[in-house]
Amino acid sequence: MSGSIVSSDLKTILHSRRANIYYLEKCRIQVNGGRVEYVTQEGNDSFYWNIPIANTTAVMLGMGTSVTQMAMREFARARVMVGFCGTDGTPLYSANEAEPDVSWLSPQSEYRPTAYLQNWVSFWFDEEKRFQAAKHFQFIRLEQIEKHWLASRAAFTPDKSELKNLLERARLSMEAAADHTSLMLQEAHLTKALYKLVSQTVGYGSFTRAKRGGGIDLANRFLDQGNYLAYGLAAVATWVTGIPHGLAVMHGKTRRGGLVFDVADLIKDALVMPQAFLAAIEGDDNMMFRQRCINTFQQADALDLMITVLQETSQKLAVNAE
Repeated sequence: MSGSIVSSDLKTILHSRRANIYYLEKCRIQVNGGRVEYVTQEGNDSFYWNIPIANTTAVMLGMGTSVTQMAMREFARARVMVGFCGTDGTPLYSANEAEPDVSWLSPQSEYRPTAYLQNWVSFWFDEEKRFQAAKHFQFIRLEQIEKHWLASRAAFTPDKSELKNLLERARLSMEAAADHTSLMLQEAHLTKALYKLVSQTVGYGSFTRAKRGGGIDLANRFLDQGNYLAYGLAAVATWVTGIPHGLAVMHGKTRRGGLVFDVADLIKDALVMPQAFLAAIEGDDNMMFRQRCINTFQQADALDLMITVLQETSQKLAVNAE
């Protein structure tokens, strides 16, 4: 067999501008005729579907999937993150990412940009600056909630005055927080209040957020699925900027890979939360809900926001920026 089937002259599209995120299950991913595709079976019939890898950010492989070595090689060439996960994308067991022409299947490629990492490390060991970064992330989170929940074309329409008052109280309390513990407490109060507002607005009724994916009602299940999609985008953003997941500014002391959770928090409430409750009320199935989230992320330029925030934060707080 000859070497690479797919041309190395792939057009490079910035990750923040790529259109596709795939969740696949019960299929085989392979290279056929120069294209990466997935194959599904219905009885004795096989159906072949193309994956436009140059315009794809991430591929999540669920239950009943297999992938060939050649397909993984082409994912690496196009810089597509590949995640291996459970049903509906939850939980994410592992993710592979690689640099073309250097390391085809490196779990954590070392050949990433260094400028943002160096800036990040230069302030990260300063507790006060790390705290500034945590507050900055939370303020952007509040801005995103206000922007998307009060958008003129939003399907979700909470009481404008109630939401603005809630966000202003949260902003003031977060500004006054003296340390990470206080800030996380204010974040928890905000999230609880947002759940209450959303459930009342859509008429969902009584709602309690289940811990560790233990919820059996639709809203809890959709929140888990949507949040994992947000974590996937956040992992891509940290990978693109070359900042390790362990260098968190908010969740580092309580969760492994904390920076992924920090970055996902920028958009989780603004984009995932309302869609989860709307989908539950409207009776969406899992596939319909995933498509809701993906469309919402694309329309909101969620990945672009994540990458920009990481870049700007690293540059703003870097020691040599003073």
